[in-house]
Amino acid sequence: MNKLIGAIMLTSSILFLNPNAGSGQSKERSEIPEQYTWNLKDLYESDDAWKSAKENLTKEFEQIDAFKGKLGSSAQTLYKCLALSSEIGKEYSRLRSYSSMKFDQDTRVSKYLGMKQELEQLGTQFSSKAAFIEPEILAIPSETIDKFISQEKGLADYSFYLKDLQRRKEHTLSEKEERIMAEAGLMANSPYTIYSIFANAELPYKTITLSDGKEVRIDNAGYANYRALPNRADRELVFNTFFSTLAGFENTIGAQLAANVKKDLFYTRARGYKTCLETALDANNIPVDVYYALVKNVNDNLGSFHRYLKIKQRMMGLDTLKYSDVYAPVVKDVDLKYSIEQAYEMVLEAFGPLGDDYVSVVAKGIKDRWIDVYPNAGKRSGAYMSGSAYDVHPYVLLNYNDQYENVSTLAHELGHAMQSYLSNKAQPYPLADYPIFVAEVASTFNETLLINNQLGKIKDDNVRLSLLMNYLDRIKGTVFRQTQFAEFELRIHEMVEKGEPITGEALTKLYGDIVKRYYGHDQGICIIDDLYSIEWAYIPHFYYNYYVYQYATSFAASTALAEKVMNHEKGIMERYITFLSAGGSDYPIELLKAAGVDMTTSDPFEKTMAAMNRTMDEIEKILDKK
Repeated sequence: MNKLIGAIMLTSSILFLNPNAGSGQSKERSEIPEQYTWNLKDLYESDDAWKSAKENLTKEFEQIDAFKGKLGSSAQTLYKCLALSSEIGKEYSRLRSYSSMKFDQDTRVSKYLGMKQELEQLGTQFSSKAAFIEPEILAIPSETIDKFISQEKGLADYSFYLKDLQRRKEHTLSEKEERIMAEAGLMANSPYTIYSIFANAELPYKTITLSDGKEVRIDNAGYANYRALPNRADRELVFNTFFSTLAGFENTIGAQLAANVKKDLFYTRARGYKTCLETALDANNIPVDVYYALVKNVNDNLGSFHRYLKIKQRMMGLDTLKYSDVYAPVVKDVDLKYSIEQAYEMVLEAFGPLGDDYVSVVAKGIKDRWIDVYPNAGKRSGAYMSGSAYDVHPYVLLNYNDQYENVSTLAHELGHAMQSYLSNKAQPYPLADYPIFVAEVASTFNETLLINNQLGKIKDDNVRLSLLMNYLDRIKGTVFRQTQFAEFELRIHEMVEKGEPITGEALTKLYGDIVKRYYGHDQGICIIDDLYSIEWAYIPHFYYNYYVYQYATSFAASTALAEKVMNHEKGIMERYITFLSAGGSDYPIELLKAAGVDMTTSDPFEKTMAAMNRTMDEIEKILDKK
């Protein structure tokens, strides 16, 4: 459902998540100094204030009934209905931001889970009441819609939505059917909600003893942190312990993911699409060929990925590279550790080319506690940015543990935050919510600014090697790994579309086949233990309905943009800031074309592979010299 009519927004539509974000061993939240926690009072002063705002919003729902059967009567009536829907949607988003972030800071607190569920029910309630809007608009002749837009200046903010609605006309149902679809929203989030609670709060993770005698708990946060230990035996223990825990619940987690995929199939069939992929991509008018081309391009360039793995093996001095080695440091005696204060200084300096205004807003966000920095027990793992509180400011969740990777994650999430900030400032609410397809461009572009800034200052070969490998690790994690995920996601949807069973065992076999192909297992490039095929059960992004491919496409787009910046192409920075401020004022393919990147061609991907191989050339040159 479109945000204009206050439909429930899935997590993936309001949060932009970092697939490479790690987290460390957790303290209790009460032990974290306030300056490193986000200030949710900017949203609502207290839980009671949130409750009061929710009750006030509920009272506004009844007003929508006055427009039923009248939308085609005049331009003013149509505008007033859409404006009311927007105001309700805006306040709903703010309410949801508060309850979701309260829950995410400690998923063990059932009160905030209850508040989240209240919002889901509220969103479904309004979506059901407003189900008449889109069918009524579609019943209005397109020439009348054009006349209304010319008559009522307020409709200018809704013209893109109205024209896009016409484009999707054949997939919009009757009022009664749309009401049923809205009511189905009560169940839509259940698979992910169950998975999230189970994986983050209730799954019985184990504690292990490392070679130095330290005892650590290998939960999501512990695995993300300790899989990079320098001691190989420790890494293998971490991998085996974590994936053994997941394997013990293969059928349960498999049933959760299967339920999510079947939900996608329900919406696909109900709306008359051919495939789940078509359903997901049509929302933003993305050609399915873009998805298929990504998978093909990556598979055609696995040779470059295997070259990277061989370099990693060479630098680690290993006879055989194992999957449990891929996150480990490769440069001895270089331990790039940065406090959060150092990280703030690094990103502010790196963002300099984007202008003083951009940098000053980031500095304000740091000072005013837009960021929740450190891990704590029960906190949601990974990292994300939420920019859905239109009248407030973006928020960033981190699980910072002093690694360079975490500095890069900070730059990544601040890229999202600034795109939300600039879009919310430049665009009216109906046009401010930018498509996810372009969201990851801003984040990965900032990562590129950060590493280029560091490489421009550092001359030491070992430190340069470490940073260059970090860049390759990003390509591994964002292009190859996310496309690996995208291929898996495509295959499991194809399975359910064909009526094939999706069991935990079937998912493990499919994932194992794909990951072994990507990592060259059969060629002996990187050996994948059969146990690690359960890794699919660790990836929350599989619940976000064709989300992950956009990491890879966006990385390619940001690489192409970065090439233009480094080549000092005239006007590129102005076009880029305009792109960041554009919100959802056009389709993502067109937004990127205006910035100078055409994602319907292979050029952005080819530039990414060229940049990857140039980096590997430099690494091998340094290694040969050493």
